[in-house]
Amino acid sequence: MSLILITKENRTALITINRPDVLNCLSYQTLLELEEAVGEIRIDHSIRTVIVRGAGEKSFSAGADLKERRSLTDEQVKRNLLKMGEVLTSLEQLPQPVIAAINGFAFGGGLELALACDFRIMAAHTQIGLTETSLGIIPGAGGTQRLPRLIGASKALELIVKAKKLSAEEALSYGIVNEAVPAEKLMVTCQIWAEAITGNAPIAVQQAKFAVSNGMNTNLQTGLQIERKAYEITIPTEDRLEALHAFSEKRKPEFKGR
Repeated sequence: MSLILITKENRTALITINRPDVLNCLSYQTLLELEEAVGEIRIDHSIRTVIVRGAGEKSFSAGADLKERRSLTDEQVKRNLLKMGEVLTSLEQLPQPVIAAINGFAFGGGLELALACDFRIMAAHTQIGLTETSLGIIPGAGGTQRLPRLIGASKALELIVKAKKLSAEEALSYGIVNEAVPAEKLMVTCQIWAEAITGNAPIAVQQAKFAVSNGMNTNLQTGLQIERKAYEITIPTEDRLEALHAFSEKRKPEFKGR
């Protein structure tokens, strides 16, 4: 049975972590299959957005597979940690915008997976949290770095050292998630987000993501240079000219990604 499922429809790839019997924990094999899925999507130019979810209704992902971890040597634990960090960075660096559909609780590495996505839509009934300090460890797949960049250092540290679990309403107020919706509306909401993105020029969307993601990790002046270079990539595209023609002809542009 595949631990990671991919379906592609309407220019959107849906990645499903397919381990509902163990709350979609991220075993080493699951990480390897997720890495393969991300690599496949990266080179598929027909895909303009990505949605990530967990199978079933209980869990987006409960994080590391603790049952597996109990049987691992210290070196194997380090191997798993390194692989998880690599896979989440690869997901974060996809050119296409990525939406996390948090359909159930996301704790530890599960929330770190969601934080590696560009947007997070959360079912209203569930909870999230970086709970690693309650297990004698710390977030090790980007949680101590991505969460502070999202909500600020003090708030992020508070959540991490308290191992605090947040409701959807609290996660929204902290700015961790973009929307909190009833569970039955979660996937529809994510699809609406995906459609809003895929309706725009794909090269422009990807360059906007590149400029924001890379500009945030540097000073303002360097960020402005990154933005300018990203803009210049859009100038010779057919899509830019198509948008101008469509505007003058009072019609919706048909973007080709060229």
